[in-house]
Amino acid sequence: MKFLLRILTWWNSQTIGTQLFTWRKGVKVGEDSQGNVFYRTADGKRRWVIYNGETEASRIDPEWHGWLHNTWDEPPSERPLPRKSWEKPHHENLTGTMAAYAPPGSIRNAPVERRDYEAWQPE
Repeated sequence: MKFLLRILTWWNSQTIGTQLFTWRKGVKVGEDSQGNVFYRTADGKRRWVIYNGETEASRIDPEWHGWLHNTWDEPPSERPLPRKSWEKPHHENLTGTMAAYAPPGSIRNAPVERRDYEAWQPE
């Protein structure tokens, strides 16, 4: 069953086609803090990532995102970007997950009895 999922789905992990292409033409460039592995072709024209777990683009560190999109030529494994003291560590986008932010009073939070509201009743 897992083999069939790898053939037909791209969101669980790399597909068989991606795995074969990576095996034949991929040169491993590095790995980010999330465990995602980055590759390029020998001529450097194509760049791609094999996700560690769920395929979610916001899980890629900003340094690697810039390299993937040809913002700079050297990967962060060869030439790390300078970090400012005020920069916070990168976190993935949690929107749509159970860990997403829910403001006070949200229906996602535990039900709270509201005393400042009285429901309208028709006469």
